[in-house]
Amino acid sequence: MAPEVQDSRRLEAFGTVAVVAVADPSGGRLTRAVAAVDRTVAEFDRACSRFRDDSELTALNASAGTAVRVGPVLLEAVSAALRAARLTGGDVDPTVGEALIALGYDRDFAVLERSAPQYSRAVASIPGWRTVQLDPGGSMVRTAPGVILDLGATAKALAADRAAARAFAAVGCGVLVSFGGDLAMAGAAPSDGWRVRVTDDHRAGLDAPGQWIALRSGGLATSSVSVRRWRTRSGVAHHLVDPSTGLPAGGMWRTASVAAASCLDANIASTAAIIRGALAVGWLSELGLPSRLVSVDGMVRHLAGWPAEGDDLPVVAVSGAGAREAGSGLGAGAQEAGSAPAGGAQGADSGSGVGAREAGSGSAGGAQEARA
Repeated sequence: MAPEVQDSRRLEAFGTVAVVAVADPSGGRLTRAVAAVDRTVAEFDRACSRFRDDSELTALNASAGTAVRVGPVLLEAVSAALRAARLTGGDVDPTVGEALIALGYDRDFAVLERSAPQYSRAVASIPGWRTVQLDPGGSMVRTAPGVILDLGATAKALAADRAAARAFAAVGCGVLVSFGGDLAMAGAAPSDGWRVRVTDDHRAGLDAPGQWIALRSGGLATSSVSVRRWRTRSGVAHHLVDPSTGLPAGGMWRTASVAAASCLDANIASTAAIIRGALAVGWLSELGLPSRLVSVDGMVRHLAGWPAEGDDLPVVAVSGAGAREAGSGLGAGAQEAGSAPAGGAQGADSGSGVGAREAGSGSAGGAQEARA
């Protein structure tokens, strides 16, 4: 395994390993960037964790239909989750919490994956994101009785965006922050860009099938059904729930990676792509979001200007000449989401680039290592 570069550091965050990297490590910038990221992680964990008894989200989920005053972090996280639902027509829905619990995901994943096979049950239906009422002016959130919110699809990506911005403000140079498959950048990138390894699973070695790309701004997210899996009495489950069924998403993609103007927008799109299956190809292409979709049989599609060079897996189709603004349908919302990738993904040779910073980008929910 290649050694870590001196301008990046790993730390624990959200049940995974985070990576913080700076374009200029002089003057203690890396230490200050890490401190800024640590503060952001602590704030989001206290506000948004479904597994902490003392979190604001736990209190909201126990409110039984009563309006609850929340802090600014949870208010923004719930607003982001509702926006994701609106932009995707409900394919990314924060009210899947009860379905995840029914599947056995009722504890921190590090504990769950070591547990005996879980009993699972089906839920009658997903309540739906319209059962959540938000009052931004009063900092109030109300859910229908019995609704359990799970913000995992968006809160970690939002945290990556906020952490990168805070770290950049603290150090004044380019910053990359990665939480599992959620990666955000702020400030000027290194001259060769941030070099990122995209795979099904970040935990795999550098010899695992994947692709090196270079990023300069915005965000990148990878969603996958290959990780965050656990055993149930009726088979293997995973964390990406289809709101139309209340069950783990099936379909044609095992992994979806998307570049966008922010990590949050990339995560919204990558999660929705897994849910939408074959329909994701036309949707992502129409939105102009550079994407890499890996089918369950290991075939790859590159969409909307995702770099074609250097993919270890067989590429069956390349679509779109590059990112552009979205048109009709979801387009108005996607433009709000920042459909162009703000610097975008650029091709990168499979060897190491001179001066490039390297970061593995595996599937959501896991570690990413900075390498040289």
